[in-house]
Amino acid sequence: MSGLVVHNISPIASLQDMGRAGYLKQGLSRGGAADRQALAEGAALLGQSPGIAALEMAGTGGEFEATGDLRIALTGAPMVAMLDGVVLAWNASHALVKGQRLILGAAKSGVYGYLHFGGGIDAPEFLGSRSAHLLAGIGRRVQTGDHLTCGPDQGEATGLGLKVSDRFHGGPVRVVPSVQTNLFAPDVLERFQVTKFTRGPRANRMGVEMLSGGGGFTADGQLDILSEVIVPGDIQMTGDGLPFVLLPECQTTGGYPRIATVIPCDLGLVAQAPAGAAITFEFVTLDQALAAQARYGATLKGLKNACQPLIRDVANMGDLLSYQLISGAISAHDDKEDGNG
Repeated sequence: MSGLVVHNISPIASLQDMGRAGYLKQGLSRGGAADRQALAEGAALLGQSPGIAALEMAGTGGEFEATGDLRIALTGAPMVAMLDGVVLAWNASHALVKGQRLILGAAKSGVYGYLHFGGGIDAPEFLGSRSAHLLAGIGRRVQTGDHLTCGPDQGEATGLGLKVSDRFHGGPVRVVPSVQTNLFAPDVLERFQVTKFTRGPRANRMGVEMLSGGGGFTADGQLDILSEVIVPGDIQMTGDGLPFVLLPECQTTGGYPRIATVIPCDLGLVAQAPAGAAITFEFVTLDQALAAQARYGATLKGLKNACQPLIRDVANMGDLLSYQLISGAISAHDDKEDGNG
């Protein structure tokens, strides 16, 4: 069966899709990919559903060997990528043949890189998802020696590239008020918005700490807050006022005060911010947040039409016969400009 054998792998790598919605009352958070946009980008490059599972790798990739012919796409945090010693374009789809070796190195920016298969990665579903949820004990990390197999692949095209937004260095993040925002004094809320935070070293799929040079952000009566439902994007303050932005595998209840909630389309910016990256938070209205989400949704829907053939000098293509012809253009994969031809 076509797929990849794992010869070496990031210590934090797992299968992820869009996660499991609807199980908060059972104590299970959604989980799923830390960067959901990267899933949609990979699906567009391969012409398939964005709900198909991919391999999520944190910080660095791994070394893989093809057990049969297959199509792949590379998205998310750009990593050094090579196929049998030839540099591969990132944010692009490629054809692999049996026996070829794929090496994905360290992330050049961002945190989470994604390896997609044509047909998705085949794995058992649990509660409607193939995502590993490490906090809940669902699934496990991908390990050396694993064989990742392809699901049924209905597509044929490879050699497509996609220009994507550079969301791998932090930046401004939009938030809306949370249920406890009114417990924070106006001067605290103002200081929160003008503070330049940096992503701290304590981060995983549950959440990310935000560091700053100033004091903490405390709420009135924060010791009396009852534990209640929390969701990814909530910004909780610890007892000393240190902000943590919650990510897909966050707990489902908590009693720390929440100063704000990151709007869903900006949560990937936080997840992909590398340690030390600068992040600022800006309150927006609910109407502004809904408008931003609508624009984001339209962008995701348009990804497939935004894919373009990678162009390369045919005279330098020793592997020409391994590629598909797409609308008369020859695709390729060793452009050294990170993947957009």
